[in-house]
Amino acid sequence: MIKTLLGTLLAASALNLTAVAQSTNVMNSNTIETATFGGGCFWCMEAVYERLPGVLSVTSGYAGGHTANPTYHEVCGGDTGHAEVTQIKFDTTKISYAQLLDVFWQAHDPTTLNRQGNDEGTQYRSIILYHDEKQKLIAEKSKLAAQQNFFKPIVTEIVPLTKFYSAEDYHQGYFDAHGHEPYCQIVIAPKLEKLEHKAVIKPTVQMPK
Repeated sequence: MIKTLLGTLLAASALNLTAVAQSTNVMNSNTIETATFGGGCFWCMEAVYERLPGVLSVTSGYAGGHTANPTYHEVCGGDTGHAEVTQIKFDTTKISYAQLLDVFWQAHDPTTLNRQGNDEGTQYRSIILYHDEKQKLIAEKSKLAAQQNFFKPIVTEIVPLTKFYSAEDYHQGYFDAHGHEPYCQIVIAPKLEKLEHKAVIKPTVQMPK
């Protein structure tokens, strides 16, 4: 009798713990949102956003164009209409969409049309691809505020995201895997150091492993 009662209590307790765990998972998923930005080479932008607390993942890819399932070679040709972008999943309890945009304006030059440094072409254009109307409004407001920090007009596109295509596997986590290469040393490393010095990002990757 006592053994049966104990078994019943333990089973009820297990059910309660499962319910709590499920509830917690729902709450956690409700705080996770996605942002998609393009600001030149996606290797650069990926390395920047990986160093922000609250960012859960960063995926390099292609968006804003008309070709389905584009390859890197096709995008580099400039005929797909796609931009190199990074798609960022983030925890809204730790970092906001507006804060991601603040970093976006500092991580590239939004006043150069279809170009970042020596990287030239429509695939390197400055672009914000919003996921809903709320993001659109925040992006437009952020762009107006950011303009005060630039002498030349900001040319960043703000458009709805229709489709995101992940880039090939070798592009993912590129800087951390190939930081010794010339492009990484000449272009990406100085950008990261500048943002670290301004305390915009952390010196190392912040995403959960």
